[in-house]
Amino acid sequence: MPFLDDLDSALAGPDPLARALELTIRHFRADSGSLHLLGDGGVLHLRAASGIPEAVLDVVRTVPVGKGMAGLAVERKQPVSVCNIQTDTSGDVRPGARKTGMEGAIVVPVMDGRRAAGALGIANRDERTFTQEEIELLLEVGRRLAAGQPSALSS
Repeated sequence: MPFLDDLDSALAGPDPLARALELTIRHFRADSGSLHLLGDGGVLHLRAASGIPEAVLDVVRTVPVGKGMAGLAVERKQPVSVCNIQTDTSGDVRPGARKTGMEGAIVVPVMDGRRAAGALGIANRDERTFTQEEIELLLEVGRRLAAGQPSALSS
């Protein structure tokens, strides 16, 4: 698949995480995205972002596992998706997420084998429900970020 080939090339080049995120946002026709990696103490650290307002970036630079969509995706080791962040009542969306102005969003765990090593999220300005095929492809992107390209995680 050309997208995955481009992703692998990006991961082998300079600034791999930011480039991989940009390719992912473009491929899925999303408007924003973020990539968090798990650090010491069970905290996710923002490693790449695009299309996210500065005020929101300040809040999501670190995210505890189990909090917000990214933290829940890592805790559950499963995708967390909402059709509309602005009207969601599931409890999976933190109030600060509404400040992004986005509606449809998904965060998948970045899986390194059986271990969640981080979270990859994309969002759209309009409502969006991601298909099972899209979810599977995003999970594959996460696997390639973690297991397939370990040098990218340490950069």
